[in-house]
Amino acid sequence: MMKTLIISPHPDDEVLGCGGTIRRLVKQGGHVVVAIVTKGTPLYPAAQVRTVRAEARKAAKRLGVAELLFMNLPVTTLHLMPEHKINRVFDRLINRQVMPDTIFLPFPGDRHEDHRQVFEAAMVALRCDGRRRAVQRVYCYETVSETHWAAPGLEPAFEPTTYADISDTLSDKLAAMQCYRSQLAAGIPARSIEAIEALARFRGSVVGLPAAEAFHLVRELWIKASKEPIALGKRK
Repeated sequence: MMKTLIISPHPDDEVLGCGGTIRRLVKQGGHVVVAIVTKGTPLYPAAQVRTVRAEARKAAKRLGVAELLFMNLPVTTLHLMPEHKINRVFDRLINRQVMPDTIFLPFPGDRHEDHRQVFEAAMVALRCDGRRRAVQRVYCYETVSETHWAAPGLEPAFEPTTYADISDTLSDKLAAMQCYRSQLAAGIPARSIEAIEALARFRGSVVGLPAAEAFHLVRELWIKASKEPIALGKRK
């Protein structure tokens, strides 16, 4: 059974970036683990944190996620942690706890600093130095309200190289996002169900599909006795 790890800096990033793909992989018999990196306290009230985590559990159940992990690192202050400490946390998650075949990460050009720190620490854990188990596929996902607010020409732009057909699972993605009632901010068009669906329709139109999620392929290893690479772009 193929195991996939979705690393989400905050609750809802996993749905925004990969919700349709998560449901697709589950329907294909895959084992999907979601790791939510940060915890809102003490920046946000404890009651609000409990609410968002309850929403995350509902969204994970809606998508069929096998395991939902809360890593409890400090929100918005990951950059203040000593690098060796945050790197150790991600090394343990990826190489000892989950040991996935495929990983989805936030894009390093995202507006939120937490997204950038998560990408950097995960890539340290993913070094192919002969001592770690080889993760066969690494992708970056896009997050509405973060990926598209980078400064054009001055910061990395998200340029998709891989598309997942979510024509049959877009409704699941939108339903999972509806679980995050506290995160669907009124007055912010980029964080709306309409914007999420519009992006999926646009990404699909680029590759001739009704709906798709787009990813940037970071690494793909074809190694001896491995399964074929994940067919994100094929309908089933």
